Amino acid sequence: MKIAINTGGGDAPGLNAAIRAATLAALKRGWEVYGIKNGYGSIFTEEPFIKLDAKAVQGITLQGGTILGTANRGNPFEMPYQKDDGSWETKDVSDRLVKTFEDYGIDALVAIGGDGSMNIASKLIQKGINIVGVPKTIDNDIFGCDVTLGFDTAIDIATEAIDRITTTAESHHRLMVVEVMGRYAGWIALYSGIASSADVVLIPEIPFSYDSIVEKIKERESKGLQYTMIVVAEGAKQRDGEIVTKGKTPGQEVQLGGIADQVANELSERTGKESRSVVLGHLQRGGSPSTYDRLISLRFGAAAIRCVEEHDYNKLVVLQDNKLTRIPITSIEGKMKSVSLESDTVQTARDIGICLGD
Repeated sequence: MKIAINTGGGDAPGLNAAIRAATLAALKRGWEVYGIKNGYGSIFTEEPFIKLDAKAVQGITLQGGTILGTANRGNPFEMPYQKDDGSWETKDVSDRLVKTFEDYGIDALVAIGGDGSMNIASKLIQKGINIVGVPKTIDNDIFGCDVTLGFDTAIDIATEAIDRITTTAESHHRLMVVEVMGRYAGWIALYSGIASSADVVLIPEIPFSYDSIVEKIKERESKGLQYTMIVVAEGAKQRDGEIVTKGKTPGQEVQLGGIADQVANELSERTGKESRSVVLGHLQRGGSPSTYDRLISLRFGAAAIRCVEEHDYNKLVVLQDNKLTRIPITSIEGKMKSVSLESDTVQTARDIGICLGD
């Protein structure tokens, strides 16, 4: 048996742990293990695969990032290329990928990634490649999976950062707006916002009103509190407004960002208070994974190999009620796990006085 492993999309703490578990579990069964570098990028080079052995994955559980590299512009169905005139276009090179797998005798692929990676996997399945998926994204928005690898570390980092910013907000009597990741789902903002005792939390699932936020600021001032901490997901938007974006390049999803600056400026104008915005950005992705992320990543990686061993292909290994199970990769295509407005976490935020912007 020959298997390949790749990591696609944004990096996340825990990727290396998943790679290590999958590699060691496969080697234990006497299989050959190969890595694909930079998403699917190395497939289109002279060295499509690199050999993975026990030495290659030694000690990587505690490391952030991914030893295989990753890419968010590596969709083989929309691979970007530069034309002679300097402009960029995309083309479908998936048939070349399939042929490379056949030429090298790769029996199955362990694809570690988020919703974009699983959408690619779903299309490759239709072309005959055997795939087992591992759910990765700090956004925690993969449908059918309670927790994805990388999320726990991201909210730990975000919470610590907000804690630190809170002390300077209080010292300077400012409005502080902290932008965290979360394109279309507000898991990071909600969890880190509640944990850090933020005053306002804005998530994509609840379009916000500036009037609601200003009311919260005035309420705090009436109690002698001259500062306000606001946590906003990058995909949050004003009621009847649009998501704030930075633009889009060929082969890549639209880039979000800028909402914190917009909110800070608007609130400053409305209240006359000094404001600052802070974007945590890729800080949330980096560094060593938490204990929980290490463990869940190892569990996911080993479970993926058991899936391959049973020839139960085209499945995504997921965590449901703290138990590992498998669901068809195709079943999550076009779906996203949003924050439920009826969840006890949202209700907790409301009960302890956090303004959600509505």
